[in-house]
Amino acid sequence: MSTLALVAGTSLVAGTSGAVVDGTAMAEDEATRTIDDLASETGVPSRTIRFYQQKGLLSPPVMKGRVAFYGGKHIERLELVAKLQDRGLRIEAIRELIKRLDEGTLDVNDWLGLDAQLSQPWADDQPRTMSEAELYALYGKKRAGLLTDLTRHAKVERKGDTFLVGSPSLIAIAGKLEAAGVDLELSTKASDLLVKHLSKATKELTELFVAHASAEGVSVEPTVLIESLRALGPEAVRMIFAQQMELSLRELVESGRAAKLPRKKKKS
Repeated sequence: MSTLALVAGTSLVAGTSGAVVDGTAMAEDEATRTIDDLASETGVPSRTIRFYQQKGLLSPPVMKGRVAFYGGKHIERLELVAKLQDRGLRIEAIRELIKRLDEGTLDVNDWLGLDAQLSQPWADDQPRTMSEAELYALYGKKRAGLLTDLTRHAKVERKGDTFLVGSPSLIAIAGKLEAAGVDLELSTKASDLLVKHLSKATKELTELFVAHASAEGVSVEPTVLIESLRALGPEAVRMIFAQQMELSLRELVESGRAAKLPRKKKKS
């Protein structure tokens, strides 16, 4: 059985006679490690172990005289804390999660499954390190000053002879827009505008779904909601964006502003 599965069933609460683990006081013969032994075995500094105890992440040790001793359950809890930190959780969030585990109101395996699902990327567009030639190919053209423009306007960072591209897809789109006559500065401003408003919208949508999943009488599983949103969300955003752009452009025409836009003379 994995460490996380073992920890899922434990209940670490302070007792009057030393450490209390899985609902009963840890037998003294199970606690054989000093704090220095525990630090050496787990790689967690003694100072950090004491900090975890102060924050309620670790149960009290067994006291033998004036010396504190720790057992295997402390090792398991330290491993769990490390795994949760690796997933990006802060101390406050870990403490709340452990509290729920100890109270039996949360199953760690269910939580880890949900966490893994939430952590899956939605966009097939991950940062990449690219050579100069690859970056030119991605953008679709090679012109003087392009690399400087990309590092200034777009999310591209020079790393010696290579470039860290935050969003290859957006760079490719910017290249296609430039080919159509929209320069990089303008397309970057447009991208920033979309990020600004869509970021707010996605946060509000997240809160809407969380509130629904948390409401009394709702039987749908959070995982089902997430997968539904993952499957239909991008399609809905594309459709709503298209509809709103259509309305905005229609308003531009009906207001007469479109007629005032300058037109370039066609070459004869």
